[in-house]
Amino acid sequence: MKKVLFICSQNKLRSPTAEAVFTGQDDLEVASAGLDKDATITVTPELLEWADIIFVMEKNHKNRLQKRFRKYLNKQKVICLGIPDNYEFMDPELVRKFKDIVPRLIQ
Repeated sequence: MKKVLFICSQNKLRSPTAEAVFTGQDDLEVASAGLDKDATITVTPELLEWADIIFVMEKNHKNRLQKRFRKYLNKQKVICLGIPDNYEFMDPELVRKFKDIVPRLIQ
């Protein structure tokens, strides 16, 4: 079973949407978090060490993640999805993007 972590800034729209989309799949364990200090669930070293694959929404998320948590990013793949912050939670277009992009990157 692969452990997948989705990261955005606030953990309010994009990453929780991705978590909701992929929760319940037999071959995945999923979680989400945000990089901002006031995120709903903030990124922790424990979450990063738990994950096999980390998806970030924007390039700046990847840069911030690597800058702040480099010593915890040893075995995980960190993949940028290139999804800008202009979607609401469970926006149908956002859900479609996740379903189109993420499964082929997990393989």
